[in-house]
Amino acid sequence: MIIIVTGMPGSGKSKIVKEFEKRGFPSVSMGDVVREETLKRGLQLTKEDVAKVSIRLRQELGQNAVAKLTVRKVKGLLGKHRVVVIDGVRSLDEVGTFRSSFPGEKIIIIAVHTPPKQRFERLKARGRHDDPRTWEDFEERDWKELKFGIGNVIAMADYMLVNDGSHDDYEKKVRELVDRILAEH
Repeated sequence: MIIIVTGMPGSGKSKIVKEFEKRGFPSVSMGDVVREETLKRGLQLTKEDVAKVSIRLRQELGQNAVAKLTVRKVKGLLGKHRVVVIDGVRSLDEVGTFRSSFPGEKIIIIAVHTPPKQRFERLKARGRHDDPRTWEDFEERDWKELKFGIGNVIAMADYMLVNDGSHDDYEKKVRELVDRILAEH
């Protein structure tokens, strides 16, 4: 089974990924795939270089470029594990790539929604090198994500978590959802 986790930056996707990892299931981050490719091309892990590589990959390999690169990593894990989690799917083209690459596997999409102001505060606090520092940077990044088609993936999700309460409430929701998915599938 492949679990696809999607949501806007700062929504809380990593909590879901970490819950599956705590239960012994590996994950592949599509953002890490782009960052690895950025380094392979001799560039720095700056917001600008990572964005350039993300766009270049899509120009070179198609809109599902990052998914194609991710498939290789997932194939290496699926033989050894019942569940593999993919973090950061941004388009239905990418979902289609996973469906066609793994025709016998159950593919489940989990989407996380968090209000924009909460996401912005989380990203500022997280302080990763590519996180937005101003509201304008935040909005620009959101628009890029939406242009990739992330809203369509969110709309097609099998499960939706709303992360607008306390940290403890969200962690409880995540545990309950992971329990439910593992029990049902």
